[in-house]
Amino acid sequence: MTVDIVVPDSALLERAVSQFMGAQSSRAFADAPNTLVFVAVNGSDITGWCWGYDLVRPDGSSMRYIHQLKVAEAHRRTGIGRALLRTFMTEGTKAGATKMFLTTGADNTAARSLYDSMGGGLAAQGPTVNYWFLLGRDV
Repeated sequence: MTVDIVVPDSALLERAVSQFMGAQSSRAFADAPNTLVFVAVNGSDITGWCWGYDLVRPDGSSMRYIHQLKVAEAHRRTGIGRALLRTFMTEGTKAGATKMFLTTGADNTAARSLYDSMGGGLAAQGPTVNYWFLLGRDV
């Protein structure tokens, strides 16, 4: 199977968002200056995607954040996740990023195996806990 990793045009982005998020793509997302999206395609079939952001740090350096990396169930364990992650990392290096981070579930052994095999390591400060806030409410 031949898979290409591409930066999607608006039509491909719309299809990927629908397929992996069950939502409609937002123009604001596509137009945001630090948004990064890569889609894995085999012909017209979308087999995976990853998206995230370039984040500028206070010292002027930058790092990448992957918010989601997902491979269609029928295409898992075929190297697509690895290709997406490698592309995200390679393009980050070309853009001057020196670090990259992501979070995943502690029980997501497939993802953790991939990240470990590609040189990722657990945060030096130990286990982390994620917090979500709903904005626009009185606190």
